[in-house]
Amino acid sequence: MIDLRPVGYVIGLMILGLGAFMIAPAIVDATALNPDWRGFVVSSILTLLVGGALTLGCSTGRRGGLTIEQAFLLTVLSWVALPLFGALPFVLGDYGASGVDALFESVSGITTTGATIIVDLNEIPPGILLWRALLQWMGGVGIVIFAMIFLPTLQVGGMQLFRSEAFDTAGKILPRATEISISIFTIYLGLTLACALVYGLCGQNAFDALCHAMTTLATGGLANYNGSFGELSPASQYAAVVFMILAGLPFVRYVQLVRGDAEPLWRDSQIRTFFAVIAAVVVILSLVRFQAAETTSEESFRQSLFNTVSLITGTGYTNASYDAWGPFAVSILFLIGLIGGCAGSTCCSVKIFRYQVLAAIVVTEMRRVRRPNAIFTARYEGRPLKPDVVTSVLTFFFMFIASLAVLTLVLTYVGLDAQTALSAAASALANIGPGFGPIVGPDGNYASLPDSAKFALIVGMLLGRLELLSVLILFTPNFWLR
Repeated sequence: MIDLRPVGYVIGLMILGLGAFMIAPAIVDATALNPDWRGFVVSSILTLLVGGALTLGCSTGRRGGLTIEQAFLLTVLSWVALPLFGALPFVLGDYGASGVDALFESVSGITTTGATIIVDLNEIPPGILLWRALLQWMGGVGIVIFAMIFLPTLQVGGMQLFRSEAFDTAGKILPRATEISISIFTIYLGLTLACALVYGLCGQNAFDALCHAMTTLATGGLANYNGSFGELSPASQYAAVVFMILAGLPFVRYVQLVRGDAEPLWRDSQIRTFFAVIAAVVVILSLVRFQAAETTSEESFRQSLFNTVSLITGTGYTNASYDAWGPFAVSILFLIGLIGGCAGSTCCSVKIFRYQVLAAIVVTEMRRVRRPNAIFTARYEGRPLKPDVVTSVLTFFFMFIASLAVLTLVLTYVGLDAQTALSAAASALANIGPGFGPIVGPDGNYASLPDSAKFALIVGMLLGRLELLSVLILFTPNFWLR
């Protein structure tokens, strides 16, 4: 029997932290003389009480490390428990969202998906806007730490490739968790403050600059306006591009850079591929839009660059109605959303390195078909790929495609049209946010979807953020047998 006390203890501490964060939007609303502050205060008290009770009740199970089974449970249950409490302010406050809508907004925030059910952001109390940003900011740093500490050891989706001498977590789980977490959090906080400062210099007020900085570094994409970044200055849009790219790079490389070792940053093949994909797509989209003579050359370039970076990093900001760019451009934007950024970043989706590994496997198999008697080994960055890595990556691709197909079918079954169902399913699994079409596209939102569809998308967002396999393994009988 798995001892759940260590898991409950850590989750209790997380819930306590979440409850403490609720004080900030309460103060903002109280300062603005908005009565919604009461909802945050009540939510905070309830969250702190439950978190404190769980922490105290499970404190006897504290110990130095976690088993593999406990680590799986911790990663999954923490991302289920936190959105439940994160939804309280949406229900108990003046906004008065339904249970499903509140949970959808909370899950979308903490998984940094960026899909929203709020119809008119311009009329929302500032506390709610800040709370959405805080949820995404907490989710962004949480997934980076999760990816760097847990996934390599749990051998999920090929993440075991990213064990390094500086962050080797082999053996006991979390042997250096404190050191890793502090290093990553410090850099994450520093980049967030720098982003807020730059946004302020670009003309945003202090509140918008802070909220948008948090959702940018988290690659979450929940903006404070109905028109997203389309209502902000071109300078803000270019600044967002820079920081979305920075958030899409591996945070372990920043830690190594701060420690005086810049070579891994320049030599990382997934970083080079990430920039190459962005450059190629921007050039293609800019040429397509320029030939259509839809806008000026600068505007065409800016909109192509902004939306390309936003979708490939899974941020989900928009500055134009890219649905109107034609089927070729829409197809490209749909596909790059399924690529994602680098491993160990705040980005979601499949990730660049998995496509690199898949390409290496395909090339090796083609060479083997041509010369069946020769011995070929697939390589990544010059190193032979171990069989467990190959298996993990291939399994991840299969499960991602299968999950996308199942979720699309579920959404069509509950009444969505094919385009909306496919784009919403891809957006949820890849944690992108906006989809395509008049309902969930850049000019729409998810408010009009039936509750059954919203619940299905909630499951999809959690599956995508937790790399699929770490969730699905809990449903295998052998996991619970020791």
